[in-house]
Amino acid sequence: MSITWKGVMPATLTQFNADLTIDHGLMAAHGRWLVENGCTAIVCHGSLGEGATLSFDEKIALQKTYVAALPDTPIIPGVAALSTREAVDIAKAAKDNGCRGLMVLPPYLYASDWREMKTHMKAVIDATDLPCIIYNNPVAYKTDFTPAHIKELADECGNVESVKESSTDARRIAGIREVCGDRLALGVGVDDCALEGAAMGAKFWITGVGGAFPKHNVKFWDLATSGKIEEAMPIYHWMLPMLRMDTVVKFVQLIKLQQNLASGGKLGNNLVRPPRLELAGAELAEATAIIELALATAPEI
Repeated sequence: MSITWKGVMPATLTQFNADLTIDHGLMAAHGRWLVENGCTAIVCHGSLGEGATLSFDEKIALQKTYVAALPDTPIIPGVAALSTREAVDIAKAAKDNGCRGLMVLPPYLYASDWREMKTHMKAVIDATDLPCIIYNNPVAYKTDFTPAHIKELADECGNVESVKESSTDARRIAGIREVCGDRLALGVGVDDCALEGAAMGAKFWITGVGGAFPKHNVKFWDLATSGKIEEAMPIYHWMLPMLRMDTVVKFVQLIKLQQNLASGGKLGNNLVRPPRLELAGAELAEATAIIELALATAPEI
């Protein structure tokens, strides 16, 4: 199995019915819409997809929904769990379900030294022959995979093919390229570092806001990765207030609101699973005003 590590690969939200079960029909429809608008892969049940609140069986069902709806598109599940054993089981199930890659995360909650984190990551990566993304997000997961750590995993695991760099440190992509050369495809994982990442040689963007504005994300990314930075800037400036919503505690609620408003309620809603609660009051009003202004001033694509 192979994946071309290029383009906009949205990290998708998990949409719920009123009883907070997964709305599989809506997930399939939204996934098809993303691909129709130029996205190259789907990354499901990660942090943005409320993966920590989904059961093992729900993750498996969601994988099956995407694979059935998008047979020609790489489906790449986020693999994270409290235990290494469960993460390995998720990885194995993903291959059985027809997923074409894995985004491998450190374990939920437990952040420790490199010996333990390497052992966990290697167990998940080695569980299948699927191509893997190493997801580095020390802000959220309190575990930082340095360029040297990433190289060590890539040297020992032939199916490590790429990195989703989300440290918010623009120097990291240069650092990974310095020690790994062209061995790994590099991707951006923090929305408001997208332009900086593209300028440093990132080939793909796992975006949160892309679920609401795929055409603008794709156009921006095509320009940015073609060296047309000045042409990309107007779209980037327009998107920045929304991209910054990807970097705060309530990023799930905010991006669900974006997708809901951008689609007129056709491809999203505001429902979240506790302990998250829907936005309310002044917080909701402020976010709605930002998004509605963006919708009213969207550049022509």
